[in-house]
Amino acid sequence: QVQLVESGGGLVQAGGSLRLSCAASGSIFSINVMGWYRQAPGKQRELVAVITSAGNRNYADSVKGRFAISRDNAKNTVSLQMNSLKPEDTAVYYCNARGRLVNDWGQGTQVTVSS
Repeated sequence: QVQLVESGGGLVQAGGSLRLSCAASGSIFSINVMGWYRQAPGKQRELVAVITSAGNRNYADSVKGRFAISRDNAKNTVSLQMNSLKPEDTAVYYCNARGRLVNDWGQGTQVTVSS
């Protein structure tokens, strides 16, 4: 099992930036993919961005060109730099760690973008 602790959410005006961070502990040796998902009120949880241990990245179309995911394998952290934020980015953002033996989630951090 992997424990994930997120930080960095908050309230920002449209056009602003936020940076989310997630620190992993526990069975970190089994992690392959780390990433961020989000869930807005009344909607299903959706992928935002993921990154493999080799550094391959995948983004949702809605955030391409605005968000950037990065990973520090030595520190077992994953970060999400969010620029040009829009009100539709408002959601609870969840960190995820996935591997052959694990699929764990953080507790979530609220991101609110005001218009």
